Amino acid sequence: MDLLAIWSKAWPILLAILFFGIIIFVHELGHFIFAKLFKVKVNEFSMGMGPKLFSFGKKETKYSLRLFPIGGYVSMEGEDEDSEDDRAFGKKKVWQRFIIVAAGAVMNLILGFIVATILMSMQNLIGTTTIAGFDKDSVLKDTFKPGDRIVEINDKRAYSHYDLSFLMSRDDDGVFDFVIEREGEKKELKNVKFRTTENEEAPQKISIVFDFIIYGEKPGVLNSIKYGFLTTLSLGRMVWLSLFDLVTGQYGLSDLSGPIGTMDFIASAAQEAKADLSPVLMIMALITVNIGLFNLLPIPALDGGRLFFMLIEIIIRRPINPKYERWIHAAGMILLLLFMAVISFNDIWKLIKS
Repeated sequence: MDLLAIWSKAWPILLAILFFGIIIFVHELGHFIFAKLFKVKVNEFSMGMGPKLFSFGKKETKYSLRLFPIGGYVSMEGEDEDSEDDRAFGKKKVWQRFIIVAAGAVMNLILGFIVATILMSMQNLIGTTTIAGFDKDSVLKDTFKPGDRIVEINDKRAYSHYDLSFLMSRDDDGVFDFVIEREGEKKELKNVKFRTTENEEAPQKISIVFDFIIYGEKPGVLNSIKYGFLTTLSLGRMVWLSLFDLVTGQYGLSDLSGPIGTMDFIASAAQEAKADLSPVLMIMALITVNIGLFNLLPIPALDGGRLFFMLIEIIIRRPINPKYERWIHAAGMILLLLFMAVISFNDIWKLIKS
């Protein structure tokens, strides 16, 4: 195998590792920046997990790169242990600790907005939710009119054109309730039926035929920012609705992916897209929004779990016994690691089968 062939297989994997590393770096950077801003002693800023490849120290903080590019952490004095240091994390006011912990997820959401804005600026036309016309045999010509802007689908706001496909893909009968804006006035359209076909990949579901065309806008600075923000809202809701579908049993374990599966998915998208990085940027935006929102869930060991304990502290005006909180977070970490091991095994098995 020549060098060109090796490179053609290697670069999508390297790009996936780079993108995933950027997402983790930005998350940990959020914790780091606000820890330093509030004068918390940071012992280590680590990228990656597992054995240390190399590290260097600057003043009190050690910066490390570790073998497995699947995570990272900011180790703050007194975060998970007792410390008498005046600059320990536990010595800071609760609102300062709250901001430090929340900053990682917030930075992920900001990164998602930035990536989505860049993606919008790269498009020939930015998709909207306004109908421009219909396919030749469309069944919707008597229901919609050119110029109708879709505002809601089944009582859920349509922020961007991505919502048109996502919200409708969750349906099982091809019949929808719409709210549209027509000539400046909102109008309800009930029981709008779309044409459907059988879904070859999932026989238990149907495929909806989108036989209308939407307007596109030429990208500029302002509308790229506008639609970048709206796309971020759409991605955030996709995450929450997908989580709801997972909890209610509409998705199984085989549908989940961990870091290994995610990086393989990014690499595959990069390989197929080749010179066009738009699909990869869209995946990156979705992943960073996903990580940001998932970390805010009130689950022990996650940032959201720590924020939950701080909210209790704010309400009862005294901290929870640190010993008990550490036990709960440790138990949560064990469960998360076990869950991650199962997901990683599932990712590896899917790679072997493919």
